[in-house]
Amino acid sequence: MKAYHLVLGLLCSVQFASAQLPGKIKHTEQILLPNGWKLSPAGHSINLGDLPLNMQISAAGKYVAITNNGQSTQSVQLINPKTERIIAEKNLGKSWYGLAFSKDQEHLYVSGGNDNWILNFNLANYDLNTCDTIKLGPVWPKGKISPAGIAVNKDNTRLYTVTKEDSTLYIINPSDKKILKKLQLPAIAYSCVLAPDGEQLFISLWGGHTVAVINLLTESLERLIPVGDHPNELLLNKKGNFLFVANANDNTVSVINTLTDKVVETIATTLYPTQLTGSTTNGLALSQDEKTLYIANADNNCLAVFDVTKPGYSESRGFIPVGWYPTSVKVLGSKILVTNGKGNTSMANPQGPQPISPADNSGYQMGSTSNSRLQYIAGLFKGTLSFIDTPKPELQKVYTKQVYANTPFTGDQSSFAARDADNPIPSKQGEKSPIKHVFYIIKENRTYDQVLGDVEKGNGDPSLCLFGEKITPNQHALAQDYVLLDNFYVDAEVSADGHNWSMAAYATDVVEKTWPTSYGSRGGTTNFEGGRPVTYPKDGFIWDYCQRAGVTYRSYGEFGEYDKAHIKSLKGHMSPHSSGFDMDITDQVRADAWTHDFDSLLRADAVPQFSTLRISNDHTSGQKKGKVSPQAAVADNDLAVGRIIEHLSNSPIWKESVVFILEDDAQNGPDHVDAHRSPAYVIGPHVKRNTVIHTMYSTSGFLRTMELILGLPPMSQYDAAAVPLFECFTNKTDLRTFIVKQPQINLDNRNVAINESSRRSELFDFSKEDAAPDLDLNEVIWKSIKGEHAIMPAPKRSAFVILQKKKKDDDD
Repeated sequence: MKAYHLVLGLLCSVQFASAQLPGKIKHTEQILLPNGWKLSPAGHSINLGDLPLNMQISAAGKYVAITNNGQSTQSVQLINPKTERIIAEKNLGKSWYGLAFSKDQEHLYVSGGNDNWILNFNLANYDLNTCDTIKLGPVWPKGKISPAGIAVNKDNTRLYTVTKEDSTLYIINPSDKKILKKLQLPAIAYSCVLAPDGEQLFISLWGGHTVAVINLLTESLERLIPVGDHPNELLLNKKGNFLFVANANDNTVSVINTLTDKVVETIATTLYPTQLTGSTTNGLALSQDEKTLYIANADNNCLAVFDVTKPGYSESRGFIPVGWYPTSVKVLGSKILVTNGKGNTSMANPQGPQPISPADNSGYQMGSTSNSRLQYIAGLFKGTLSFIDTPKPELQKVYTKQVYANTPFTGDQSSFAARDADNPIPSKQGEKSPIKHVFYIIKENRTYDQVLGDVEKGNGDPSLCLFGEKITPNQHALAQDYVLLDNFYVDAEVSADGHNWSMAAYATDVVEKTWPTSYGSRGGTTNFEGGRPVTYPKDGFIWDYCQRAGVTYRSYGEFGEYDKAHIKSLKGHMSPHSSGFDMDITDQVRADAWTHDFDSLLRADAVPQFSTLRISNDHTSGQKKGKVSPQAAVADNDLAVGRIIEHLSNSPIWKESVVFILEDDAQNGPDHVDAHRSPAYVIGPHVKRNTVIHTMYSTSGFLRTMELILGLPPMSQYDAAAVPLFECFTNKTDLRTFIVKQPQINLDNRNVAINESSRRSELFDFSKEDAAPDLDLNEVIWKSIKGEHAIMPAPKRSAFVILQKKKKDDDD
């Protein structure tokens, strides 16, 4: 038996080694991300904090300041640019983006986020000394303000800050901390920049398509200048006659002549000519001679470089590779400085998270900065600051080639890996498929090891398996009977961005830059599932694409509930009996609602081509007393999935149907490979049987496959570049029906124990996805299954996935 397991382990190792695995690529020194994009940052870097969003350089270049605005510890850091070292750092309770030096370099003003104040640090002796506060109003939730961009005039007598919660310009006297005037703005604001003469203030309206021009002599909104979608960063040249505006959703920079208030040109920052979102332009800097413009493309992980000697006639000079999700770029002398929001290297976390003792837990809230909490996925990606020497023309060419080598996106929306000519998945938009009906089931927050870790033929760790075959017999049967995907990764970190990635193959800069604040219990508006137009991608979600293409569609609890749709394109397309996220409604009720609706549509010959189903009770309610136990919640979820597949497989449209199932995100559950790895399933008569597939797939790859079937174009550069699931399909149709597997536990098992976990669970908010502190919730779930005194193993995770087969003990 020991020899058998040894041989099996060796065979598995060979199989996994032959697959394309995320992590460091030996011969190129690139880092492969789970989504198929690569990194090879130029220059060298130092470590920063959690999600650096903004960087400012003092007037004489004495200091560099950076504000870190992630889920875990928020802070402001002061850096000596000569030594390239952090010389001072202060942890902040709340902060967000806003950052400005006084012209005399004696003060640093920092946004206090949803505390609704501006922090004023004295900078004597190269340190962040005494801090004063300029209060704009009561703290969140009583006050909904949240200062963002900050600008200060030359003599430090006026401070201007714009806000993202109440969309207002505040004009302040910093010496006596009095608010002199408040001016309402037409949309959520991001940044502001002061004209050299001090008579005008330019404001980017993040929630719109315009830049606001404020006349500071009359203190009034003078005009709006149309620009691209989601304008964020602003940059004025020294004379103040040209304003550069980064437009995140358009992948562009608008160049405005401030003398005429006209856009003289629009610079496209993409790697290829494309209208697809996904570059996420969000940072700007000019060289010392103002002849070169550097533009940060957050989601392309690069800088675009343009010669702007003649604004209106700018010319591309290529690209520079940087780290993951660059958020800000500045130039100091011959150095280019870049903040990389998610860092530039793998970060495993073998030391955590660790369970909390009752004493430690008494005052815990999300956003705690204790060491045991620092490796939660939402705060795992620590930023970096890159220092890059201004490249000479020949090195610039090398850098450009490297950026193109890092991207899987080629601009050709039909350029894919080889596929068999008779594969039922079309190779390009417009080709016909024998599959006519796509069913897309979205579940909540499980890792691969938690559910499928006990499947021997996959790369699982059975010691981390909480919801094995006894609890999830249907998902195990689907993975065994069809395709087992053990190298699938979600594109998101949490549900806030997860539902956007799951429905658009993209999360906008608004989503990516604001969810860490709410997940750190620091307040802020939190509706990320269609409730706020400011969070929408430029061309909408997959239902919008269906609507434009004439593809019929329906949603069962995703981006809405019952007859209430969260977005316009879903009005009239919601199942009237399907709930949204609600842990008090069982997934059997959701399965019943779908079955009833499906049968009615079937009789009317009106089953839509595309259906999205929310089957979400695998989220669980922890050990909250009186709620169904975690095992029962997951078993309920599994049975609902099994019932839906069985019912569909016995219908007359089964022969031309396919079902895709995935988690919107993997959250913080244990997984021996990575926190992004998650269970995913593909089921249907055109899907291969009894096959293990080690190919690396992503959420965007699932969406690309659905788009090809439905005849839809890609929605972003991510799904356009993703690998479709060709390997999962066959031209040999197998019409065997699925027989639902009954659960081996009582679905109404309730939490009855009174212990530390139940007391912790009473404090959790289960009113919406991820409102409960995820680290606590996962530990409570672990203890409910393994025992109250069981220690949850430290899951190994990385910012970039490094697939690592778990070593077996000799006794296996």
